[in-house]
Amino acid sequence: MEEEQTHEEFWSDPEVARQHSKRLSQIRRVVEPWEALGRRASDALELLDLAAAEDDAEALLRDLETELRSIEVEIDERRTEVLFSGPHDSRDAFLTVHSRAGGLDAQDWAEMLARMYLRWAEQSDIDVETLEYIPAEGAGIKQATFRVKGLNAYGRLRGEAGVHRLVRIGPFDANKRRHTAFALVEVLPALDDDIHINIDPADLHVETYRSSGAGGQHVNKTDSAVRIVHQPTGIVVQCQNERSQMRNRESAMAVLKARLFDLEERKRREEREKLRGEHSEESWGQQIRSYVMVPYTLVKDLRSDHETGDVLGVLDGQLDPFIRAYLEWDAQRTASTAQ
Repeated sequence: MEEEQTHEEFWSDPEVARQHSKRLSQIRRVVEPWEALGRRASDALELLDLAAAEDDAEALLRDLETELRSIEVEIDERRTEVLFSGPHDSRDAFLTVHSRAGGLDAQDWAEMLARMYLRWAEQSDIDVETLEYIPAEGAGIKQATFRVKGLNAYGRLRGEAGVHRLVRIGPFDANKRRHTAFALVEVLPALDDDIHINIDPADLHVETYRSSGAGGQHVNKTDSAVRIVHQPTGIVVQCQNERSQMRNRESAMAVLKARLFDLEERKRREEREKLRGEHSEESWGQQIRSYVMVPYTLVKDLRSDHETGDVLGVLDGQLDPFIRAYLEWDAQRTASTAQ
């Protein structure tokens, strides 16, 4: 790819050149740290040869042991990057949390999940833009949509898509009985201009309305919020965070584009599975993770089987072990299917 950039005709199409350069930059960010690790490993081997020739090699061996431990730690961290092998893993992500069955508890649970992802992003030094935040009556939220921005944002979060189940003593139940609540998490890749989705303006029903919320960024005094209905599919998207109606419409269209792309991808995947005689159990309605707070504490992913008793830690954003466990599980499943 670097060699291609040296050719004069490479820059004749600026858009192709831009996409090429962007992809090359992403590849460099993955490859260069591995090359540096390779050099460190070679240096360590030379140090080992030097220690073997020394009469008093204790100090050298201590240095070597320290370096090997450091290399091992970094290799373990870099292994996760190798798992980002999906075609859209490097993209930003749209993440939406919807309250589902469970009444007030489900609305509160949806808000807890939204906070969990915001805390995770903060700890991971990832930027988040709130596109939609719809409070529910009584408590919690109906749904919230965020654009998560950062390297491999979609790759990190794609395993979060599905139904999340919470078991706890209901905070809205005067009798303190145990309640089960459900929330649905949707994760879609944010598409660049390199992927074209044909959307006929005649298929769109666009509404404007005044944004709502408890205050701050979620409230506006003008009808700047935008709701778009794609009539052929029934897909509804809305954005209310920006004060500009135009900006809200642009954000809503970006989400609509991602959802239509995902719909087509799922249709193609289902057709391929039918031709192969396969059956996939994955769907937006599939339960993927349980969070149990009574009578014991446990968070368990139902696909990778990764679990922890630290429910509060997970709800405070400590998601990386679950993300990595899912990626490893998905990589093994993909390799098994390929065989």
